[in-house]
Order: sequence, then structure tokens, then C-alpha cells
Amino acid sequence: MDFISDNAAGVHPAVLAAVVQAAPAVTQGYDADAWSNRLDAAFSELFDTPTRAFAVPSGTAANALALAAAVPPFGGIWCHAAAHIEVDEAGAVPFFTGGASLILVDAPHGKLTVDALDAAAARRRADVHQVQPAVLSITQATEAGTVYTPDEVSALADCAHARALAVHMDGARFANAVAHLGCHPADIANRAGVDLLSFGCIKNGGMSAEALLVFNPALAASLPVRRKRAGMMPSKGRFAAAQLLAMLENGVWLQNARAANAGAQLLARAASTRLLHPPQANELFLHLTPAERALLREQGFHFYDWEQDGPDAARLVVRWDQSPAAIAALADALGRLA
Repeated sequence: MDFISDNAAGVHPAVLAAVVQAAPAVTQGYDADAWSNRLDAAFSELFDTPTRAFAVPSGTAANALALAAAVPPFGGIWCHAAAHIEVDEAGAVPFFTGGASLILVDAPHGKLTVDALDAAAARRRADVHQVQPAVLSITQATEAGTVYTPDEVSALADCAHARALAVHMDGARFANAVAHLGCHPADIANRAGVDLLSFGCIKNGGMSAEALLVFNPALAASLPVRRKRAGMMPSKGRFAAAQLLAMLENGVWLQNARAANAGAQLLARAASTRLLHPPQANELFLHLTPAERALLREQGFHFYDWEQDGPDAARLVVRWDQSPAAIAALADALGRLA
């Protein structure tokens, strides 16, 4: 009955099995093992392009290290005002970049647009007195549960590259976006102009490993040392690599995302006109009065109040392993609200 966060999701059996299989191995540490040596090839195959893959222990680490490789300490990062790197990462990006600034842009439903970026750029002087942007960071799926289409990612990337900016994608729920669109993962990543991707696994059935992917070779050079210096390079790297490989093999990453999205769609149909944003991934944002939220909690449902969308807003997140009975019960409860 817990719809607070997909961070509470369990670990997929294939991931656990891969860790157990790697446990008795006697091998070298620090990425010199057979599992770590397979990561680049595995992600290169998934995205159909040469890819450098770095295992890290969290999405925050993936985002901050990726951006540190692309922006100088005196530079700036365009991002949505509700981006995770702004709202939920405790200043990790300025810390890891040595002081880079986040330049916030607001736009409806959590999605940046070319028009919004152009308008924000027009308000910023290109002189020594203001921070100059070096990177555009977009979130897929967004913090409002919406999804950028391939054309939208491509348009934003073209806008950024025309200004000589690198493009980073926070893909904590990248799998949910691919599942919603039914596209090739490359269509909303490297083929659309993304240079760096934080490929999320932990919310989607992983245990303790995310992947920082680099499609632009020039941005990969400093990352091995940055990861080590940040304490994000485990000595027994095979366990992190084994988790990531298990998620990719047999399409576990996409199967799990489809399951979470399907549960969210069932709830969306029950919520109907209460929806505050188009439900395109595994998050729902609903208009619920304090009395309605209290009534749902009395019935055993757990979720966040979501003040970012106003005093009468709530966020519900469906996990990949959410009980069908719990989803059906919540859908029924939502349908019975006045």
C-alpha cells in the first residue's frame, strides 16, 4: 500500500543472482575484473554506438560526476527549476564541479522547451559579470512524470549544441520513458544528441549500482580519476558491474519499467480529472484535498504531499514490483472519492 517512492522497490531476482554468482570469484579489483570489462560493450550494444560506462553507487553520483566532466568551476548548467539536481541532491553538483552554478528555467509539466531556453538566454548577458552556461541538463522522465519525445530531446540538444553546450540527461527513470515511448533507447539519448546519460537502475529493480554513460569520447577522459577521487570507485567493482549487466540481460530493465508504467496507467484512469500532469511514466500527481488525503491514509495508503504543485497536490509512485492487489485497491479508493 506504499506509493511513496520507487526507491523503496525490491531488488530483482536476476540482480541478486548475479551478485551471488560474482561473490566467490577471485579476481582483480578496481574495474580490472571480467564483469567490469564487459560494461562498455554491453551498453555500446544497447545504444548502438561506442559507449563508455562507469558504475557508480547512486544517481546523484552519476549526475554530479557527469556534469563535473562537462562544466568548469566557473560555468553554469541550464536545468529545469524542479530538476533533481536542484531540488533533491543537497548541492552535489556545485560540490563535485568545484563551484559551477545551476541556471534554473521554468516550464510547464517539468519539461524544458527551446522557447523557454531561448527566453532565458535572452535575459543573460554574455559578459564577465554573469555565469556563462556550459551544459544543458534535462530529466527523462521528468520530475512531473512526463516524457520527452525523440523530437523534443533532439530540438533541445540542437539548441544547446548551437551554443557550444554539452547535453546531459538525468535518466533516473530513463527506462520508464523508453517503455512509454516504445522507441529504441538511442532515439532519446545519443541519436538525439545527448552526450552524457545517467542511466538509472536502482529505482527499477537494481540494488546499489547506476551507470554513468558517455557517448562523447572527449568528455570521458577525466572520469576515471574523478570517480576515484570522489570515492565512487568500489574496490570490488564486479558486484556493481554484475548488477548492471543483469539488468540489461534479457531486457529486465525494460520489463520492470513496463510493469511500473502499467500500474500507473491503471491509477490514472481511476484518478481521471484529478491529474495535474500527463501520466506518461510511473509517477502520478493528483489534486487531493487535505481531507481526501487523510481519508486515503486512513485506508492504509502512503504517498507524498507535493507542495511544488500547490497545497492540494499529492504524488503517487508505482514500483516495478508493486502488488497488483494494492494498485487495484488504490484505484478503487480513488474512484470512490467524491
